Amino acid sequence: MTVLWEKLKKEAEKRAGKNKYFSELINTAACVDTEALYDMLGTAKTGLTMEEVEERREKYGMNEIAHDKAQSWYRMLYSNLVNPFVILLLVLGVVSDLTGDTRATIVVAVMVVVSVLMRFIQEYRSSKAAEKLKSMVNNTATVTRRDEDDVSRKQEIPFRDLVVGDTVHLSAGDMVPADVRLIQSKDLFISQSVLTGESLPVEKYAIQASRPGNGNGQEVSMLESTNICFMGTNAISGTGLALVVATGGKTYFGSMAKSIVGQRILTSFDIGVNNVTFLLIRFILVMVPIIFVINGFAKHSWHEAFLFAIAVAVGLTPEMLPMVVTANLARGALAMSKHKVIVKRLNAIQNFGAMNILCTDKTGTLTQDRIILQRHINIFGNTSLDVLKYAFLNSYHQTGLKNLLDRAVLEHTELHHQLNIARDYRMVDEIPFDFQRRRMTVVVEKEHNENLFVCKGAVEEILDICTSAEVEAGQSAPMTEELRGIAVREMNRQNEDGFRVVAVACKTMPPIDRPYSVRDETGLTLVGFVTFLDPPKESAAPAIRALESHGVKVKVLTGDNEVVTRKICREVGLDAAQVVTGSSIEALSDQELGDLAERTIVFARLNPMQKSRIILLLKERGNTVGYLGDGINDAAALRSADVGISVDSGADIAKESADIIMLEKSLMVLEEGIIKGREVFGNIMKYIKMTTSSNFGNVLSVLVASIFLPFLPMLPVHLLIQNLLYDFSQLSLPWDRMDEEFTRQPRKWDPGGIARFMVFIGPISSIFDIITFLVMWYFFRANSLSRQSLFQSGWFIEGLLSQTLIVHMIRTQKVPFIKSTAALPVLVLTGLIMLVGICIPFSPLGTSVSLVSLPWTYFCWLVGILLSYCLLTQAVKNWYIRRYGVWL
Repeated sequence: MTVLWEKLKKEAEKRAGKNKYFSELINTAACVDTEALYDMLGTAKTGLTMEEVEERREKYGMNEIAHDKAQSWYRMLYSNLVNPFVILLLVLGVVSDLTGDTRATIVVAVMVVVSVLMRFIQEYRSSKAAEKLKSMVNNTATVTRRDEDDVSRKQEIPFRDLVVGDTVHLSAGDMVPADVRLIQSKDLFISQSVLTGESLPVEKYAIQASRPGNGNGQEVSMLESTNICFMGTNAISGTGLALVVATGGKTYFGSMAKSIVGQRILTSFDIGVNNVTFLLIRFILVMVPIIFVINGFAKHSWHEAFLFAIAVAVGLTPEMLPMVVTANLARGALAMSKHKVIVKRLNAIQNFGAMNILCTDKTGTLTQDRIILQRHINIFGNTSLDVLKYAFLNSYHQTGLKNLLDRAVLEHTELHHQLNIARDYRMVDEIPFDFQRRRMTVVVEKEHNENLFVCKGAVEEILDICTSAEVEAGQSAPMTEELRGIAVREMNRQNEDGFRVVAVACKTMPPIDRPYSVRDETGLTLVGFVTFLDPPKESAAPAIRALESHGVKVKVLTGDNEVVTRKICREVGLDAAQVVTGSSIEALSDQELGDLAERTIVFARLNPMQKSRIILLLKERGNTVGYLGDGINDAAALRSADVGISVDSGADIAKESADIIMLEKSLMVLEEGIIKGREVFGNIMKYIKMTTSSNFGNVLSVLVASIFLPFLPMLPVHLLIQNLLYDFSQLSLPWDRMDEEFTRQPRKWDPGGIARFMVFIGPISSIFDIITFLVMWYFFRANSLSRQSLFQSGWFIEGLLSQTLIVHMIRTQKVPFIKSTAALPVLVLTGLIMLVGICIPFSPLGTSVSLVSLPWTYFCWLVGILLSYCLLTQAVKNWYIRRYGVWL
């Protein structure tokens, strides 16, 4: 490297910091002439030698960007083991072992193993599926290097092997492998949509540029440099020769990746689970000591009271919560994969359902991500076939590489036959496009010994060479100031409507015996304009309406210009009356921007950090925010959102940053995902509310029994077996269905609502537990130490069956079994667990844990108790819904 380059590098690094993009380097590379650029980079036109390549690679590293690494299986297993509930169970299991309660230790160990392994298996499978999704394509670049014989040759090498100073050849379809400065170009158009969101490609050419500015002495984005191409962008058409200026983490793309890789903000799902977890742990820490103290004083056996308190703590611990959550999420991921949606991070499914704001990029999401010829009009704005025909002749006969606009014109293949191009028009000459004239001309031979001179290009430049304008088909008038004003106003109107406008002009002239040149571009007749647009998708408008009907507001955050954005948004049914631009929000405080973001639908000309900031401010205000984008410029926003959504054709960094990847870029797919997310959340809430209310009721029952009974209402091992069976009964919940009413609105975590539900619904089971106590005490004479096993057996069965029945009572806000029936797996598994619970006291297992057979008259009482329990629960449920307007 030259001394000048090293000096600039150190100054830029000192000014910008190691992790920021070297803007001064890029600006300098854009402004110097070609010879100075070769000198700065310490390279030659013949390319680098292998020794120079190795030296630079050793000093500056490979041309690779930072990226997330897949979590190893043992780290994944460890993360499942450090779950708060699992840790609590492990502690209780160790305590049980130390106190000699082997049976309790075995039951706790089974709970831990089942919970951890099932969750680990689900997450590991999901991780493997996500890894398979990642692209394994090894992109290559064409470079000129000198071989061992010092002969300059073209070579195809992987992107990662590029170094600063390499000479890179670009052609249509190539991805730009690093940040490069053009030294030669021909008709080179680069799509920068992944960086800027601009739907139209930009022209790049190898001329020395001035320092980027807006004409007022203020610098603007480096992305506006006309001779710099950036890593990750694509060559749409043309060819170019360029020198590599920056690689890897020093590129614009690389600096962005480095700043966001490894950073992931807590989502609404994470916060919700944490809040619920610590709510339940606080409940356990309060209630268990109370039960211990009451039993210790009442029974005068502190050792027995301690063992019973441990069993209650295990019973209160929702150890299956991590597994039930993961199983629900994994099942949701499988269902979504059938709808062309791949879930990379399982937690994102619930966020999908909770989402009430969807922020989306414009290009390719609301639009088709392809340029079409929208209109062909005369200067008065009326449709003109002459304009289309002349534009077609120009695009068809030019010999240079066709850009996107030419291709859009040539899609009108019917004109090839209507104009009889092969018979009536023969190519004579052309005047190629250049960036000073901003137009190109073709000359074709027409019948009657005349040549047709057709010119197409920027409106201002075409107007300068026109002396007349077509006012009607086949009729023209002198180009007066009035007609010129009409043409300019029509151009402005089309621009304001979001169209890119190209003017078309022509003239006829006799053949000449010399090549045509720029001096022949005079005296033309302005025929009219062709306008181009990246049109909205047909599915965009109905999809937005569908999302809004499900309580999801759609906001557009794009890097494209406000004019195009406004038009597209209007066409898909979004309110674009106020479009806020990135430059106007820079000076706003977080409070001001947050207020603005709440009420604004459309933002344009945003840079990546502005998108991320808006999303974070929306989240701070209690919203669950999703973001849909596929470009490099979307990566930060994807990370900041509660659920980041990309597509399989998106930039690698966008796919890596996303939680969900769609195989089809359609908002309609999102609607299906949102409904599935709400179903998943509903099934998770079923488990949480069933478990918390049931556990709370059990605690109340234990407290009452501990005060009045001369013996324990159940032995510790009874509580553990009952809890284990109850947990197994709920393993089928991921296969349950949700009522349609539940999926109509976004659903969010509400720890306060869970606590309220627990307080109102939990005591219902205690009422019937106490009735069971009275029945066992008075009717079955289980009122002494010698008959405590009968008492414990009676409550064991009633407690298990009431807990299992609550699954059906709580899973729906409707009348269970009549207006809403659980899915078959739920019916089968709960029924099986109830049958097993009834059989245990009559089995050798029951005998081994001190349970005894019950008289058949007990079951008559049991049916009446359980039926009354269901009726009272339904009555309280109806009151609760009327009072609070929500059930799950």
